[in-house]
Amino acid sequence: TGSAAPDIAATQAWALERLDQALTVADLAAHARTSPRTFARHFADYTGTTPAQWLLHARIARAQQLLESTTLPIDQVAARCGFGVTALLRRHFARLIGTTPGRYRRLYGH
Repeated sequence: TGSAAPDIAATQAWALERLDQALTVADLAAHARTSPRTFARHFADYTGTTPAQWLLHARIARAQQLLESTTLPIDQVAARCGFGVTALLRRHFARLIGTTPGRYRRLYGH
């Protein structure tokens, strides 16, 4: 193609600052100044996962951090992590972490 590979690390850092927003692969690609398809291919080469999966895992990690270190209500945790609705946070959290956000907070919160 002749075009330089997108700066995946810079785009990841940019996305981590905006997890509360409804980011899409197209948004990430736009930040990296490349097409979504090219971005996804380079992203997978660089990280070993898809942009969407990486974003989901980053959101869950942020939720864990907030559940451990704050007393924010679960709906606010969901909003700050970009899930929008609490049900979406609960479903992904249970699938990836194996428990509910509330139970996680009771186990690991301070």
